[in-house]
Formats: sequence, structure tokens, C-alpha cells
Amino acid sequence: MGDFIGHVYPGLFLVLYGLYQATVVSRALIFNDSLLHPSCLPKNKGRWARLWKIAHGGWCKVVTGSFLIVYEISCMEGELKLMDKVMPPRFMYPKEWQHLTMFTLLTLDGCVDVLSKNVLPQRCVALERGAMVLGFYELLLLLVSHVKDSSGVELHVHSLLILVVFLLTLVLTAELWAPEMFHLWIMETFLLLMMGSWLIQAGFILFRPVSGYPWDDDDISDIMFVTTFFCWHMIINALCLLGIYALSSFWHHCYSPSWKLMGFKEAQYHESTSGPLYRLLWEAEQLDKDDQTVLLSKSAPCVRA
Repeated sequence: MGDFIGHVYPGLFLVLYGLYQATVVSRALIFNDSLLHPSCLPKNKGRWARLWKIAHGGWCKVVTGSFLIVYEISCMEGELKLMDKVMPPRFMYPKEWQHLTMFTLLTLDGCVDVLSKNVLPQRCVALERGAMVLGFYELLLLLVSHVKDSSGVELHVHSLLILVVFLLTLVLTAELWAPEMFHLWIMETFLLLMMGSWLIQAGFILFRPVSGYPWDDDDISDIMFVTTFFCWHMIINALCLLGIYALSSFWHHCYSPSWKLMGFKEAQYHESTSGPLYRLLWEAEQLDKDDQTVLLSKSAPCVRA
């Protein structure tokens, strides 16, 4: 992760995951639906229904984390060792081991999602959210120690990243007690987008500066512009969330009202057929039919006459 690709790939994954979650939250807000147990899932048992129930987010975490682990190991110049053989022994590759720990946490988080959604007989939301919160707490600790030997622009870039991770950890912790609160999910989505986009920006600042020249640690204007870029990311990600919600609202109001209405009527029908309300309605319909039959039988002789 100590290079351009090592910053861009995790950032790109977080951005794509945040965009996906933004569409899910927007749909739930528009339909006033549950975030953890959406009602739009197909209820048939065909092939498409089984594909729909796969933990896509969990598998994406597993694949991305595994790829980053392999990439980190392949970028090592020598053999990955924990300690050297000199006396007294010293720990080796501290940053690389921290990177591997971060990617392993991502992979394990994905495994927990897959286990909860596709292996256990009943989904355990508390297990999923708890594993995610634990992973971000450990990520926060790793990042704090990760910048001990940094200075200047690099220190400022990572300090802003630590701020985002800290706020995201607080939001995820609050979700343990309020897992269905829309405000928390919106903040989580925004912070995921911020974390991803800022990781990508950090890759360009530290390894591929646009000007072609490295940033100057002794120039105060460079430090100030790092903060300015961070604020621009906040504005862009907030507008991105607003745009996704607007597009989702337009799409669902133009193409989905009839589907939603049909589903609502079918749900009402299935609910009423199993309760006393259906019996009352059925008896009322039968009485109306009997009354109509009596009226027709009385009016029939008059018609013949």
C-alpha cells in the first residue's frame, strides 16, 4: 500500500461500495422501507432469486481484500519476515505488516457478511455490524501508529484520513443501537465516499502529483491546499449523494409506481385472506349476491307479464 496503486485500489473499492450503498439508502428513503430487510426481494425460488440473495457486498470485500494481500506480498523486495536473525532480533517490515493486517480485516469482514447472509439459517445483523465496527476500530489504531515517522504533507494527508475513519467508527458504533436510523446510514455512506476519494487523492498527492513535481513539506501553501482539497472532496461527495437520491427518486417515480402499487395490492390481498377481515368481506359479498338473486327472481314474472 506504500505506493500509488496501493492507495488507489482500496480507495476505488470504497468509492464503488459507497455509491452502491447510496443507491440502497436512497431507495429505502423513497419507499420508506427497511434498510436491513428490504421488502423488494423476489420471493420465488428460481435461479434469479438465488442470485439476488447472494451477499454481493461480502464477496466484493473478500475478493478485494484477497487481491490486495497478494499485491502487497508481490511488491516485497525480499522475503516477508516478521523478525530478522541478528541478535537481538528486530521486527522487520512494520508498515507492510500493518498493510496486510488492514487487508486481512477487510477480507474477514466480507467472510462474516457471507456467513451471516448465505450460510447461517437466519441472518444475524448484529454479527455483521459488530464485525465491521471491530474492523474499523483496529484500522483506526493501525493508522494512528502508521504515521509516526511521517511529516509535512504526508502527515497532513494521513491525519485527515484518520479524522474520517474516526468519525466513521463513531457512526458505526451508534448503528449498533440504532441499526435502522436513516440519518446514520447517510452519514456512513458519506464517510465511506470520503474515505475512498481521499485515498485516491492521497495516491496522487504522494506519488503522482499533477504538476510532475513532489509537494514541498516546508511550503505552508502546500499544507493549506491539502486541507482545501479535502474540503472540495466533502462538497463533491455531498453533491454526489444528493444527485444519486434525485436520480433514484426520478427513476422510481417514473418507472416503479405501478410495480409498487401491484405489490402493495398483492400484499393486502394475501394478508386479508388469512384473517377475519377476509371472512367478513366474503360474507358481505355473499349477502349481496343473495339479495341480487332474490330481486332478479321477483322481477322476472313482471317482465313476462
